[in-house]
Amino acid sequence: MKRKSRAKPPSPFRYFKTSPEVIRIAVLMYVRFPLSLRNVEDLLAQHGIDVTHETVRFWWNRFGPMFAADIKRQRIRRMRGFRHWRWHLDEMFVRINGETHYLWRSVDHEGEVLESYVTKKRDKSAALRFLKKTLKRYGQAEKIVTDGLKSYPAAMRELGNLDCRIMGQWLNNRAENSHLPFRRRERIMQRFRRMKSLQKFSSIHADVHNHFNSQRHLIDRQTYKTRRSAALAEWQNLAA
Repeated sequence: MKRKSRAKPPSPFRYFKTSPEVIRIAVLMYVRFPLSLRNVEDLLAQHGIDVTHETVRFWWNRFGPMFAADIKRQRIRRMRGFRHWRWHLDEMFVRINGETHYLWRSVDHEGEVLESYVTKKRDKSAALRFLKKTLKRYGQAEKIVTDGLKSYPAAMRELGNLDCRIMGQWLNNRAENSHLPFRRRERIMQRFRRMKSLQKFSSIHADVHNHFNSQRHLIDRQTYKTRRSAALAEWQNLAA
């Protein structure tokens, strides 16, 4: 008996007059580079693409999460079976309407952001939710590097992985340095107005940054160009 072939899901671009290639490049320019919506509009206009900044906003809101989810799904599939890795956990403060919130971030041994999570506090409960979310998606890590915040050992003790925790001077520099691209982007956006907007953008920004993070300071020029071309080719196939 022949199996019925699964129907191909409909294209997410089917109701749009603009080509998927233009939508992808507009979303990439806004999320990856420290550009405003109007900057993206002007750059597209120089290449003969006449769209408004509100159109760019709509595209990134509609397709940004879709592209980021595709990137994350591929990375998790490749890395989930690898256990000999080290996580770096850190929290950074972010202002929302003048009120301090905390953006928790987990970074792997390669400097790529695994998870971003926004909370109003940085107590044990917030650390526990953040760790559970990361562990559920990526599995266990061999070592987890944290700073001196007491919420980490309290949460890890409850999860039963306190033995994995290590702490020391300069050990968490990888997490500290991973904040820099997001800080540059935050200044261009003139900060955030809602927790939901911060959570959405930080997650999408991290996945797109991971996708194009080629560690160019560790490789020669030719290798970098090859990896950059491969990353762009993969980007053009997202949600295809």
